[in-house]
Amino acid sequence: MKLIRWYRDHYIAASLLTAMAMGAAAGLVYAIWNFQELHILSGSDFAWWLADLHFALIAIFPVALLVFYPMVITAAELILLVRPWRNGALRNQGRYFDLAAMLLGVPYTIVFMSLSDVEFTADWMETLYNAQVHTPINTHSAPTVIVLTLLGFGGYLLLTYAPLEKLPPLGIVFSISAIYLGCGVQILWAVQIANSTDFVLPLLLPACVLMLSARTIRDVICAGKALPREGTALKPLQKLLRRAALWPVLALVAAAPLMGILVAVLALFGQSPSAAIQAFTETADWNLSQRVAPQNLYYDEHYLCTVAAGGHRRVVRPQRMGVRHGHAVIVNRQLCVANAFEQILEEKTPTFHRHLRHFYDTYGFPVAKLIHSKWAADLVYFVMKPLEWLFLLVLYCTDADPESRIAIQYTGRSVHDFEAA
Repeated sequence: MKLIRWYRDHYIAASLLTAMAMGAAAGLVYAIWNFQELHILSGSDFAWWLADLHFALIAIFPVALLVFYPMVITAAELILLVRPWRNGALRNQGRYFDLAAMLLGVPYTIVFMSLSDVEFTADWMETLYNAQVHTPINTHSAPTVIVLTLLGFGGYLLLTYAPLEKLPPLGIVFSISAIYLGCGVQILWAVQIANSTDFVLPLLLPACVLMLSARTIRDVICAGKALPREGTALKPLQKLLRRAALWPVLALVAAAPLMGILVAVLALFGQSPSAAIQAFTETADWNLSQRVAPQNLYYDEHYLCTVAAGGHRRVVRPQRMGVRHGHAVIVNRQLCVANAFEQILEEKTPTFHRHLRHFYDTYGFPVAKLIHSKWAADLVYFVMKPLEWLFLLVLYCTDADPESRIAIQYTGRSVHDFEAA
């Protein structure tokens, strides 16, 4: 009982500790699962296992915040939804979890989906690379979605923090209408991204919004029924608006004119009247998408030079398309010079080339996996520039026609093909 009381009195700390405990449990399961394979591990593999275990223990805190804390917030919203509305302590706790869900949920969703190769700035007509996915919300119609979301958030704040007895009945109805519009956006968003198990966690945001909205409207109706009714000689419209049980129905009717006013205002800023729908349909790769995107290009994410070829065009200066392992790749001069240098090493010093290749595969791959943006690719391009000059110097010192060797890289042909001809 003391533990339950402590959790109830310190709900913020309790929610964080619960997420940390879940992260620690996940780390323990990971360690046990790997420990079962120790009987087939050699000494070097055991050292790698210890390193992986150490990394898992270090990663508990960020994993707990990124993965498990949204789950804790969702569970708290579900509990608050089914608990009685008259509990004042629960209402105060609900306000914290509501704000945590809405204010943290949006940046969390963007970060999580960006790590899953979703490009929020790339509309359907842009050519992407490898496993990158176009934005689920059309950037030109995004302002309408943002305004509808903020409108719903404003309705929630008004009904939650303003004294209900001081609000006009029509203001309450339009506030509920605003929440309806915000929930509509969340439903469309959930349908849009619910096409893969990769995006299960981002679905927690619309789930939380729908639950807290339902709870807010329920609490407002219950509080409205408890308000004292002054006077008996009320006009029919006034009687209608004072019936708290009818507020959700009246709000549903009022949502249409509220949306009409919003569309008219947004049209002054260049938004289409159907922007709320086009935001989800004028996309590619998602459930509600009505467009077909151009095929993604491929570059090898395992190697730094190849990744650098995917940076900003004005920086990395792509020259043409090439072929690598049967895939079309973007080729720039730095990439061709590096590959030509490797060919020279392979021909002149095969043993040294084998050791160098092993070193590069061992350390270049983990670094390349950290590159998830064009800005990072640009940085790699500049870091590799001194090495490019060194490779070029070696080529000019060892090859009779270095520029020809550089030019045929990633064409599917080699210098020996021309020598044979």
